[in-house]
Amino acid sequence: MAFDDVNPQAPVHVLVIPRIHVESLQGFQTSETNLMGALLQCCREVAQLKGVSDLGYRVVANTGSSAGQTVFHMHFHVLGGRSFAWPPG
Repeated sequence: MAFDDVNPQAPVHVLVIPRIHVESLQGFQTSETNLMGALLQCCREVAQLKGVSDLGYRVVANTGSSAGQTVFHMHFHVLGGRSFAWPPG
């Protein structure tokens, strides 16, 4: 699933979420490699649909509370539409 974030941090901020429950990136099993690939493919498609694929975009997965994870169901943030600094945070 993919939908716009209710508290966007960029002009484009979409959440990409698997339908099965996995708490975080750390919770994925080696056998779920296909699902991980499908989620990243979805991130790529979201960037194309939102018009940021040519300009550049960021994909983020916060893993654990120290990294900023507040919703404990695995999800990727697809952010674009503005410049981002490095390092993040």
